[in-house]
Amino acid sequence: NQRRSICLAWSRRFGEVATIHVQYKLFKRIMFLPNNKADEEKKVKRSILDRIELWSLDLIEEEIRDAVQLAIQEVICGDPNCAPIDTIVTIVFNSGGRGMVGLPMESKDVTVADLKEFFPTTEVLRKWHKGEEAEWPPNPEFEDAEMPTLRFNAGQRVQCRVGPTEWHSGIILQTWYRETSWPAGAWAPYKVKLDDGRKIFAPGDMEQIIKLEPLGEHFIKRESAATDA
Repeated sequence: NQRRSICLAWSRRFGEVATIHVQYKLFKRIMFLPNNKADEEKKVKRSILDRIELWSLDLIEEEIRDAVQLAIQEVICGDPNCAPIDTIVTIVFNSGGRGMVGLPMESKDVTVADLKEFFPTTEVLRKWHKGEEAEWPPNPEFEDAEMPTLRFNAGQRVQCRVGPTEWHSGIILQTWYRETSWPAGAWAPYKVKLDDGRKIFAPGDMEQIIKLEPLGEHFIKRESAATDA
């Protein structure tokens, strides 16, 4: 009986030690297990940025493509009137010529069409390739009398793109708008007051940025608001 008691005691002690050892190994695995979800998200983000880089290379003519380096990244926009996150394409040539392309959307929302719309012209890219300065996007440097004709006039109702797929309606307050803090020669084609009260500016006179509000849509919204009230 005494020998049996001793054996049982050792069995219990060994079982406790074995249990503790297994628990410790599990604890180590949990503590040092890589965050698979975070790693997967990083891989997806990296693949999206690489895809935009390939698209960008395709938009640069083959003769100067080998002399360029691209960097794609997302940046948080501090301006409440712009998209929360912008995608930036930095273009640097071996000559030292460089420039940037800003897209008002997250990288996952960028399409080839968006990139083509905002990408520099071949003429601008060639100047950067030679190490020359070329402004992009171009800022008109002219007097009021020389301002080019815009598609819309003050007082017209329009829709402005405020996100990758989001459009808000408003009315044009001013054409060829600029702020005192902007560098010389920097102008915005339109200053717009949105129906929600915000005042924004349209950085370009393009259909992808600002477009005419569909006929009757404002009337429908007013009627809907009156009905809800």
